[in-house]
Amino acid sequence: MNSFGITDRGKVRRENQDSFLIERIDERGCLIAVLCDGMGGERAGNIASDLAAKAFVAYVSEKLSASKAERPDIRSMMTKACNEANNMVYGYSCFDSNYTGMGTTLVAAVVEENRVFVLNVGDSRAYRISKNKLTQITKDHSLVQEMLDRGELTPEEAYRHPRKNVITRALGVDENVPSDIFVPRLLKGDLLMLCSDGLTNMLTEKDILEFAKIYRDPLSLGRVLMDEALRRGARDNVTIVIISK
Repeated sequence: MNSFGITDRGKVRRENQDSFLIERIDERGCLIAVLCDGMGGERAGNIASDLAAKAFVAYVSEKLSASKAERPDIRSMMTKACNEANNMVYGYSCFDSNYTGMGTTLVAAVVEENRVFVLNVGDSRAYRISKNKLTQITKDHSLVQEMLDRGELTPEEAYRHPRKNVITRALGVDENVPSDIFVPRLLKGDLLMLCSDGLTNMLTEKDILEFAKIYRDPLSLGRVLMDEALRRGARDNVTIVIISK
């Protein structure tokens, strides 16, 4: 497996509130990746995303490294890791009034040779990119997604909706937060991409796929997507993590 991650504060924001981590567990042939998009003020958002990413990866890495099982229960590990990350951010928000209301999205993947697990909270996304198709794996926890589900908006209207970035779930806001887990099938040659909404607010899925048809390795694709988001004005922080199967 090859992987690449990149983040930029963009052209408008003064701070970068996004965080990402990639960690390999070589003895298991496994890779853990997580991406978080913080909120709650410049300082608080930075802390929330950083805390959540580190807590999530640390928990999964420790449990996988310690497990003697041939096929450990990765789904359960990721759910518990998300709870740990939520507890970490929520604890900070309760401890100091400067951090009250801070939170973060989280999208994470654990990739083995034959298994892939993806977890999300909020509107940071995971995509499967094959040679000719881009498929969103995760489902946004957002106001606009709920409106889409009820048939009140078309996908085109949702993309341009003024409240598209209002999320309905985030780590650190409440004592408990539910997460969703997906088990996508990745074939040899497929790419798995995690990204913050700073990318998808600048580039459509069609745009991303067109670049992916040309650039098939994580480093080249990640860099060209970032360059294009910045060229278009990057009104928010932009973070991209790409893993090749």
